[in-house]
Amino acid sequence: MSRDENGRAKLRMDRRKFGAALAVLGVGMGTEMFASTGEPEVLQLKRNGWMPNNERLPVLLYRGAFAVKGDVAAEMERVFEQNEWPPQWRNGVYPFHHYHSTAHEVLGFAAGWGRIMLGGEGGHEVRVNAGDVALLPTGTGHCRVEASEDFLVVGAYPEGEHWDICRSAPDEAAVERMRRVKFPASDPVHGANGPLVRHWMAKA
Repeated sequence: MSRDENGRAKLRMDRRKFGAALAVLGVGMGTEMFASTGEPEVLQLKRNGWMPNNERLPVLLYRGAFAVKGDVAAEMERVFEQNEWPPQWRNGVYPFHHYHSTAHEVLGFAAGWGRIMLGGEGGHEVRVNAGDVALLPTGTGHCRVEASEDFLVVGAYPEGEHWDICRSAPDEAAVERMRRVKFPASDPVHGANGPLVRHWMAKA
């Protein structure tokens, strides 16, 4: 510690330590990849016909989570991987209602736009654009209603989880699989202290 000309204490921190401190807070160097740090939209879905949805854990919609510049898909993959949600595919969203009984899922919308129905037939329709991210807890129904020709989605799942496709009401085995899906270690976009932890922890 040193002192200025008025005798006041001055704190010094080298650039590397300063960068590390900012990284812990989720700001500073490297965060230009994020277009928005605001809270996600929260959507709590109930069972809808044969679609189980997830009555404990809400869907989280991160609007403008990534800046739309450069290779957005690669940047999403890098961030998801860093936050312990390894990406498993690049494609779109299936045009039929389905859910996953073996994994939570994060969808990073890397290009174009789409209209997605969440929660099964007659559920909750949302429009998503490049830079948005949707976090779907296991059991959440989803289906592509319409999309632009360049619509591109990055799909990722917590470490050790692999997706299945379910298109009918869950039987006892599927209910048990969903019950046993592990709680994620961190938020796929913002890391260990991100919104997932706050919004899901209280309901897990």
